Amino acid sequence: MLDDTSMARRTSNILVKLLPLFAFIIPTIILYFLDPTVFEKTWKGRIFYVFFLWLISLEITWNWKGLQTEKIKRVRSLRTSAFIVAFLLPTVYVVVSYFYGLNATIENLALGSGMKPLWADVMPLSIEYLVFAALFSLVILLGYGVRGLKTHSMSTLFLTVIGVIYIIDNVYQQNFTPFQLFVPTTASFAANFLNFLGYRTTWLGVNNGMPGLLATGSHGSWGAQIAWPSADVDSLLIYAVTILLFLKNSAILWRQKLVYFVFGAAVTYFISILSIVTIFMIGANGGNTMTFHGVYGQLYSVSWIVSYPLLIMGSRAFWGKIRNSVAIENGLKPIS
Repeated sequence: MLDDTSMARRTSNILVKLLPLFAFIIPTIILYFLDPTVFEKTWKGRIFYVFFLWLISLEITWNWKGLQTEKIKRVRSLRTSAFIVAFLLPTVYVVVSYFYGLNATIENLALGSGMKPLWADVMPLSIEYLVFAALFSLVILLGYGVRGLKTHSMSTLFLTVIGVIYIIDNVYQQNFTPFQLFVPTTASFAANFLNFLGYRTTWLGVNNGMPGLLATGSHGSWGAQIAWPSADVDSLLIYAVTILLFLKNSAILWRQKLVYFVFGAAVTYFISILSIVTIFMIGANGGNTMTFHGVYGQLYSVSWIVSYPLLIMGSRAFWGKIRNSVAIENGLKPIS
């Protein structure tokens, strides 16, 4: 039986380990009530905060025993005071952004620099992603030290990459050449897939690096130029960062890591092709392509990206149990 002191210490330890998660649950809830429609969008929206919180939860669960909370257990220490301030900063940033004109200031600065209104309007959101990533790093550093930054690297860089991608799109306005290089090949695969599904595709050439495609089906035709956001190039970047960090921090053999990375990359790329195919199918059938592009498109790939590490861990645990069962049946020592 645990005495009251031990029970209180154990409860305190659990709460301290969960504090980085709560530091961002609170501002996320506030943001949802301020503008719930933005949480319905994947492209230039806040639905990725939900995945961010999911990744934090996974990292806390995976590293539960190794999380060192002694650094902030002394209530009156300078470090604990700094941690409390850092814990509150994400919420303070949201309040200042919405109620004290910070978002309007960022947008006006973007407009003043020559950015078109369509992109300047989402500049505050892009900055918000990067600020949240920086504040999360500060919370982790004060709470767990440098080692904590390593154990929470997936969620940190996940948020950072999204913010950087959004800013690149705002600045270059869908015409960022390094990302656009991948699009013609992806569009060509998508055209072949559409042909396989019974649509007739017409290649309209490439303008400013953006290939044009026309899809014709039994209900009509629809054509568009394909920019890198529509081709889910950003999802490939998010995948690469997320899975490389996961594999780096795992005890998997390097050859197996290579197989896992290549397989996951192939699936992510196929989803990118599927995203383009789906947009043209919707357009050719008279549907709302912008709803798919802004809401459901990236949901395909990001759902896969954040689930893939779990699938790897689950499959390895499953096959480990089978190997151990076979070893026991044959009178051998179970494999650790």
